Amino acid sequence: MGEVSWRPSADIYRTREGWLVKFDLAGVRPDDIKLTVRGSQLTISGLRRDWKLEEGCSHYSMEISYNRFERTLELPCDLEGASVQLEGREGILLVRLTCQGEKL
Repeated sequence: MGEVSWRPSADIYRTREGWLVKFDLAGVRPDDIKLTVRGSQLTISGLRRDWKLEEGCSHYSMEISYNRFERTLELPCDLEGASVQLEGREGILLVRLTCQGEKL
């Protein structure tokens, strides 16, 4: 696997049903995202690919990372066997988790 070059920003919310985690994944295709759960850790990884708007153009300045990404978050509950729902909305990936065994 290639080198990880960026970590997507994330917001974590406590909800009535469990947890909501929002990842900033603008420009990432859903097929290029992998979500894994291990113990109380949630890991998202994948690849943001570059694409050209038109043929024959060359870059002048580039600030957006087009490469592999990975981010691991620790939640205060055991996520093994948790219900996980994913939803993409305007460049944000919403991960809804319902788990048992809260540590709070």
